[in-house]
Amino acid sequence: MFKGMGDMAKMMKTAKEMQEKMGEMQEGLANITVVGESGAGLVKATATAKGELTALDIDPSIFHPDEKEVVEDLILAAVKDAQAKAADRSQREMSKLTEGLGLPADMKLPF
Repeated sequence: MFKGMGDMAKMMKTAKEMQEKMGEMQEGLANITVVGESGAGLVKATATAKGELTALDIDPSIFHPDEKEVVEDLILAAVKDAQAKAADRSQREMSKLTEGLGLPADMKLPF
């Protein structure tokens, strides 16, 4: 009976450590930036690893009134690229956390 209590205490300690590290990681993700691009770099979208769009850079050479739809498509593609990179980076950071705690690398967190 006492052995089970020790295991439970160890699990609770591990859970608390994981919660603290998750909080630290979430804060860290807000400080990591990724840049998505489209149109060979004519449009660049910068986002945090949490997926928050923070900047948009558009080369002035693409501003032609008759190409409005092309510009919109390039902007959308750059934003989607930045979001995909943010999700990838977030997952890599999460994998580092789970591996550091001895959990399977492919474990999905938060639960």
